[in-house]
Amino acid sequence: MKKRIIIYFLIISSVIFYSCNINFPYEDFTPPSPPKNITVLNGDKRVDLYWKKNPENDVAGYNIYYSYSYNGKYTLIGSSSTNSFIDYGMSNGVKYYYAVTAYDHNGNESELSYDVVYAVPRPEGFNQSIFDSRRFPNNSGYSFSKYSVVPYNSLDADFFFENYQGTYYLVVYDDTDIKDMGPTMDIYDIQFAPTSGWSSTKDEIAKVGNTYVIWTWNNRYAKIRIKNITPDRIVFDWAYQTVEGEPMLKPNKERKKLSSNRNLYITKEID
Repeated sequence: MKKRIIIYFLIISSVIFYSCNINFPYEDFTPPSPPKNITVLNGDKRVDLYWKKNPENDVAGYNIYYSYSYNGKYTLIGSSSTNSFIDYGMSNGVKYYYAVTAYDHNGNESELSYDVVYAVPRPEGFNQSIFDSRRFPNNSGYSFSKYSVVPYNSLDADFFFENYQGTYYLVVYDDTDIKDMGPTMDIYDIQFAPTSGWSSTKDEIAKVGNTYVIWTWNNRYAKIRIKNITPDRIVFDWAYQTVEGEPMLKPNKERKKLSSNRNLYITKEID
């Protein structure tokens, strides 16, 4: 009887062991696929990144890297459990390339994302007012390089506001160009400065909700979006690219897959 009990116990123990062993996690050495559809929102000393969520069910999170060139050394700047990340404290006027990897619960990390994505942070401002040049000449112009209101006839004025017989104008001088980009939802809607279509009269009619791109005399691009107009003044948001000749006013994304050789230049040090 005692022998039967021991045999029965051994059988039950074996069944329990093998049943539990079936559910033990297996060793996984397969990394997730590289994230896709990386986009950036270019801001003032910050860059917002977004990407498509990975399809793998075991993805635990994402690592975000930056470099000063596409094929340069990429440095880890942070991680995210979601498909977005904000890179704070970047320097305005510096070009940063970004890449994202996905990692799973077993610590496997994908290659860097292939999309060519860079950002050039630039200053911006909101709810700025300037006044009618005919009535308030000393407060009617705006200088992007000085980030300040200036007289309409100042050498620093990049544009000024004029109420001419009830029609409102944004006016630039002969060494500057302006173009009305049409209605927009906010200042971020216009991604790049245009290459043609500048106003031949050096002015544009000011309209609430429209965004205007200005090509300044010193070969910088800026944009303003008008939020309010009265007979005496306009209120606008603005962004100014401090890098000479750089047309990027918001994001850049080239959906082009290139060589993944840059994965050889990854450093895990977080600055």
